[in-house]
Amino acid sequence: MNQLNILPPKSFNEETFDQIQRELVTRINLQNSFNMEDVHLVAGVDLAYWEDGDRTFAVCCICVVDYFTHEIVETKSLQDEIKVPYIAGYLSFRELPLILDTFKQLENDPDLVMFDGNGYLHPRHMGIATHASFYLNKPTIGIAKSYLRIQDTDYEMPGSESGKFTDIVINGEVYGRALRTHSQVKPIFVSCGNGIDINTATEVTLALINKESRLPIPVRQADLETKKHRAALKQLDSNNSDKGGSCKE
Repeated sequence: MNQLNILPPKSFNEETFDQIQRELVTRINLQNSFNMEDVHLVAGVDLAYWEDGDRTFAVCCICVVDYFTHEIVETKSLQDEIKVPYIAGYLSFRELPLILDTFKQLENDPDLVMFDGNGYLHPRHMGIATHASFYLNKPTIGIAKSYLRIQDTDYEMPGSESGKFTDIVINGEVYGRALRTHSQVKPIFVSCGNGIDINTATEVTLALINKESRLPIPVRQADLETKKHRAALKQLDSNNSDKGGSCKE
């Protein structure tokens, strides 16, 4: 499955990406591949982008959290130039190389991984949480802040109390879930990545919510870290440019 890192630029096209997704989708498992008793560390993953002239850069941050104490165990970040073009519906190909390289830096091995993005809640069920699972070989969950409509299907707003949810059903199939994690606060959108069922994904998400955010702690921390690192890297690049150089050459 390491083919992702060696795809030649000539393969950066919708036809190739679609072919890979269609092959991978047949391997998705929407049942638990683990025992909840064995879950101790949960990682959150996020990326942030910026432009530098005609080049695109990103920083990936991974935050590993203790499932029981909610303490941050480890945070790693890595930045690089993004050379895969953006093609709607195939964002995972753009993000995965940097995500996988960042995972290599981890000193702790998470039992489960949450992504700031979708999983099964995707036109072809291949959001970043699902796609990444085949390379990480871990159960994954997608956590999205907003809903991108699929097949002109809207979601039904869940009840206003914390823990209420409504399933997003398309053609009789549950793609994901609109979940209220705080009373009177807008919902997030939870979907299976792989190796987990939707009820367990919801249980894990709610167990990792604190009063500070509607997002689960690992994803929230990864989101904060990417923004912090992006700001610092952009400032560093600006300073180097003023001196006639670039930190990314």
